[in-house]
Amino acid sequence: MRDRKLVVAALARDGEGRTLLTQRRADQPHALGWEFPGGKIEPGESPAAALAREVREELGTGCTVGAIWDVVFHAYPDFDLYMLVYACVLDGQPRAIEVADLSWVEPARLGDYDVLPADRPLIERLRREARRR
Repeated sequence: MRDRKLVVAALARDGEGRTLLTQRRADQPHALGWEFPGGKIEPGESPAAALAREVREELGTGCTVGAIWDVVFHAYPDFDLYMLVYACVLDGQPRAIEVADLSWVEPARLGDYDVLPADRPLIERLRREARRR
């Protein structure tokens, strides 16, 4: 039976409609790939609490976790990933603490980033929504 991983991710946007992406560190799997901030859920932790913790650890700011914006399934070669993506509002200015870098990205430029495979459907959804506006 394949391993399954349940993770959470934040869809955070600023007042200008840009989306926050973070870059994985060089010492992590999928090194230097871009993704939505977030991570694993610890035992006994709710998904919303896990996301708030991950944002605080990775970006040094609190956040208000809103409703689920999307749910993604992606079959990586070694495991199946299930990702709960929540709309989030950051409480402060994010800093790259446990990530290599971060960027507020305009919808038209989302395709310019080397985004991890599991995050690509989210990028495409954001780009489609931006074109409709």
